[in-house]
Amino acid sequence: MYQQRYVQMASESSQTARAREKEALEKAVLKLTAAKSKGALSPEAFEATDFVRRLWSIFISDLSNDENGLPHDLRASLISIGFWVRRETDLIDRGESVNFDGLIDVNKLIADGLT
Repeated sequence: MYQQRYVQMASESSQTARAREKEALEKAVLKLTAAKSKGALSPEAFEATDFVRRLWSIFISDLSNDENGLPHDLRASLISIGFWVRRETDLIDRGESVNFDGLIDVNKLIADGLT
């Protein structure tokens, strides 16, 4: 579902696509913030980490595409961030971390950069 929506989004203007990426990242921040207050093993946490993991998987897939228009170094940096985000969500799901703040900060910073 997310992949199909992202493909549709990518075919739109870059300004519209950036606005939707920002919206998705802000939604991730809201979900992570709600999950933080409920605890790492709560249903809200699993919902948040699943959303964030899927979102970043889509970003990584797009950034790995040679047709992506971003500079190579920026793409590589964002992919590295995406791998870190996915690792952190996995750790939270296993009860090995409660690093919601780190995930919130990273997603917020990336969203703010899309304005």
